[in-house]
Amino acid sequence: MQSKQDARRARGIVTSALVIGMTAVLCLIVLPAYAQSIDEAIVKVFAVYNRPDYYNPWQMQGAQLRTGSGCIIAGNRVLTSATVVADQIYVQVRRADQATTHLALVRSVAHESDLAILEVIDKEFFAGVVPLQIGDLPSLRDRVVVYGFPTGGEELAITEAVVSRIEHQFYEHSQEYLLACQLDAAIDPGSYGGPVIRDGEIVGVAIQAGRGESIGAMVPAPLIERFLSDIEDGTYDGMPGIGIVWQRMENPDLRARFKMSEELTGILINKVLPGSPAEDLLQPGDVILALDDTNIENDGSIEFRPGGRTSFSHLVQGKFIGDVVQLHILRDGQPSDVEIQFTKTLAGFLLVPNEQFDVVPRYAIVGGLVFEPLTLNLLQLWGEDWYSTAPRNLVNYYRKEKTEDRSEIIVLVRVLADEVNTGYHDHVYEVILEVNGTAIADMKDLIEAFESNTDEHHVIVTESGETIVLDRVKAEQNGPLILKTYGISQ
Repeated sequence: MQSKQDARRARGIVTSALVIGMTAVLCLIVLPAYAQSIDEAIVKVFAVYNRPDYYNPWQMQGAQLRTGSGCIIAGNRVLTSATVVADQIYVQVRRADQATTHLALVRSVAHESDLAILEVIDKEFFAGVVPLQIGDLPSLRDRVVVYGFPTGGEELAITEAVVSRIEHQFYEHSQEYLLACQLDAAIDPGSYGGPVIRDGEIVGVAIQAGRGESIGAMVPAPLIERFLSDIEDGTYDGMPGIGIVWQRMENPDLRARFKMSEELTGILINKVLPGSPAEDLLQPGDVILALDDTNIENDGSIEFRPGGRTSFSHLVQGKFIGDVVQLHILRDGQPSDVEIQFTKTLAGFLLVPNEQFDVVPRYAIVGGLVFEPLTLNLLQLWGEDWYSTAPRNLVNYYRKEKTEDRSEIIVLVRVLADEVNTGYHDHVYEVILEVNGTAIADMKDLIEAFESNTDEHHVIVTESGETIVLDRVKAEQNGPLILKTYGISQ
C-alpha cells in the first residue's frame, strides 16, 4: 500500500504549453494540426458481451454486441467507459483514422466511476499517435467538445457543449453518488467512453444521458486521475467509504440539542455501520465539523473550489484504500480530532449490492428450490420501473445497510417443479429467515444449514411467516434428476 501512495505523490502530469500572444497567422497554422492529432487518438470500441440470467442463474442471456468510444492516453492505453465493456467476452478497437480493428483486453475497470482501461495487443495500433493528456476540472459555462461514434454511423462525431452543472449525481452505471459534470448536449450510447476535450486535454469521459433529451454527463478529470493513480500498481482497489449514516443539521433546535454554537456547522451521525473503519472511533450523536481541515456545512456540502460546492463525500471519494483521514468532531459539546484509516469500499456496506458486472450470480438448489442473494440485478428482472413493479418485500431492502446479524438477503427465486416440492410452486420471491433452526445472515449460512442437517426434514421459514418442509432424503435423491430435467450442469 505504501508503494502505491508514494507513486501517487511522485506522479506528475505532463502538459503541453500553448504560447499566448502568437500572431493570427501562426495560430491558423497550428490549430488544424492540433485538432487532427486529437482525431487520431479517438478510438471506436466493439464489445461482445454476455450477461447472466438472474432468473435462471445457471445460464447466460446470450452474446450481444455493443459499441462505444475511447481515446489513447499515455502508456499505450485506451481510456473508455466501464459501461462499454461491462460483462465483455471479446473486445476490439479501431482508430478513427484507420479501417483496421485490433484485439483489446480489459486491464482495469472502475465500475463505480464508470471508467476502464484497455490494452491493445498489437503495439502498431499506437504508431504515430500523440497520447491525450488529462486536464483539470472545467468550470461552469466552459465550452468543451465531445468526441465519439454515435450509434448508427461509422464516422467520428464531434459535438460542442457547455458545462452547465458540476455536482454530485447518481451514476446510471453504478448508482454511486459521485462528482459529475452535466453538459447541455445529448450523448448517444455509441459515444459513451469518448473523451470530453477542452484546450486539447481530456476534462471528462462521456457517460450516460442526463435528465433530459438534450442533456449529457461526463466523469470529470479528478475522478479519471484518481482511477489512473489507483491502478498504478496493477490493481484497482476501489473508492473508500467511512461507513456512517448521517443527517443534515439545518434546524437550529437540532443544532442546539447537540450543543453546537452558532459559528459551528456540520452533520449528525445517526449510525456507525458494523465492520466500518469508523467503528469504535465514532458513535451516534457525534457531529462531524470538518474533514481534513475542510469545513462541512449544515447541509452536508463543502466548498471543493472557490465558488463551487458539492457533497462532503467528494473528500472521501478522492482518498484510497489505506489512506488516513482526520475528522474534527463535536461529542457532548466537546471538540476533538479522530483519525480513520480507510479499509472498505463504498459497496462494502450495502445489504443489497448495486448492479453487478463481470461476475456470475451465486445460487443454491435444494429439492428444486432455487435460492439466491438479493441484488439490484435480480430486482431489474421487473424492468426499468422495477422500483414500482418488483415485489415490495424485496424493494424495501434496497439502499439498506448491512447489520451485525445480516450481510445478505437470501431469496427463494423460483421452484423447479418436482414431487418433492409439491404445493410450494407459488412460494417465490420469499425472503428466507431460517433454515433448520439457523438464522440466515448470508449464503454461507444457508448452505451450511442444509448440509449439516441430519434430521428427517429440512424446515425453511420465510419472512412472511410461511413454513416450507422438505423430505431431506428425497430432496437429495431427486436432486440429480431435477438438475437434468431443467438442463442445469451444476
